[in-house]
Amino acid sequence: MIKLSEKQVEYTKQSTHRWNIKSGAVRSGKSFVDTSAVIPVRIIERLRKPGLTVILGVSRDTIERNVLQPLREIYTDKRVGTINSRNTAYLFGEEVYCLGAEKVSQVAKIQGSSIKYCYGDEIAKWNKEVFQMLKSRLDKPYSCFDGACNPEHPTHWLKEFIDNPELDIYLQKYTIFDNPFLPEEYVKQLCKEYEGTIYYDRLILGLWKRADGSIYKRFADNPEAFRCEIVDEFSQESEYKQFRKEDITSIEIGLDFGGNQSGHSFVARGYTDNYSDVIALKSRRVMAKDENEDIDSNRLNELFCEFIREVIEQYSVCVRCGDYVQYCNVESVYWDNAETVLGNSIRNAVEKEFPWISVRPAKKRPINDRIRCTVKLMGARRFFITKDCESLKTALTDAVWNKEVVGKDERLDDGSTDIDSLDAFEYTIERDMKYLIEEVGDV
Repeated sequence: MIKLSEKQVEYTKQSTHRWNIKSGAVRSGKSFVDTSAVIPVRIIERLRKPGLTVILGVSRDTIERNVLQPLREIYTDKRVGTINSRNTAYLFGEEVYCLGAEKVSQVAKIQGSSIKYCYGDEIAKWNKEVFQMLKSRLDKPYSCFDGACNPEHPTHWLKEFIDNPELDIYLQKYTIFDNPFLPEEYVKQLCKEYEGTIYYDRLILGLWKRADGSIYKRFADNPEAFRCEIVDEFSQESEYKQFRKEDITSIEIGLDFGGNQSGHSFVARGYTDNYSDVIALKSRRVMAKDENEDIDSNRLNELFCEFIREVIEQYSVCVRCGDYVQYCNVESVYWDNAETVLGNSIRNAVEKEFPWISVRPAKKRPINDRIRCTVKLMGARRFFITKDCESLKTALTDAVWNKEVVGKDERLDDGSTDIDSLDAFEYTIERDMKYLIEEVGDV
């Protein structure tokens, strides 16, 4: 038997409007009521009626993770299919379009179509034009929309829409404390992890608050609290957290190419087992003005390979047989994919000297997702930094939100702070964010 909270039961009774939207904290139960009760009922009620049934999310992957898989866990894969090459899946006997909403081009298949039901996942992360298009497509007398989102900036386009009293909208607001099924200790820990950041207001209290001031406030207030040492053997005398080299399961290096006014940044990151701890091992920022010669691609290759050698010597577990490396836990390099020529040059140089290292372009996930991941790691005391990371330490301490930008959260990038080092570090964790923090993509 499916158990619902009072808040969720309220939604099932009151969501009789054209637009039915839940806004609020992570893990508050917004999505569960949809997958357990709302979506199946809405689809079945409209079977064989004219119009399309659509699920919109940030991407096909997020739809699969946030919507379809939870549905399958309750209703089995006999009633909830998988997304095929036509971007459709059969749900409860209905062919349902499952489309990403980050770009207008991704929803071209439903432009001009009549939609009888649409479910929206992570609405605040959609492209505004997609949402505008959707409004004109819900054109049947029985057409309706259900969706959920985490709060963003108070001037966000979605906030303007849901606050409009003239529209047929049922808006339900959630805090994390509205979910009685969460373990008390988990809630306390989550609150602690986001304490003092914009994410506490948004993801715990469910408020649409402006991002302002220091991004990594907990770190900026006391960088020494995050210091660690990498040692061969533990010592009772050290005042810092200690990790043995052999405890580091993988080391990866990020490289961000700077422009004319900034420097090239290198950051080496280590993980402990099961992504438990994230360790910034070594960083370096190379400024053209500090070099005796121009930093052309050849010089950059030399500097970067030198950095890798130092990381291997200082922090890696490396097993050699003569000149041959049998094993080394320095595994990957991720470079700024905006600079293809420099990136390919780096790849050739690294693979020639370190043939076991995989060299790939960075994914460049959304910056604010990368920021949130880092903030939560810091709050959970799972982020550490060595003395060899002065440039990264400075970058984290100085990072602030851009107060001049209205309508979205944007990290200040005007040359006054070191964005390059932040990017380089984030390239090393962005592929693993879903493993590093539990509620990535959770609404």
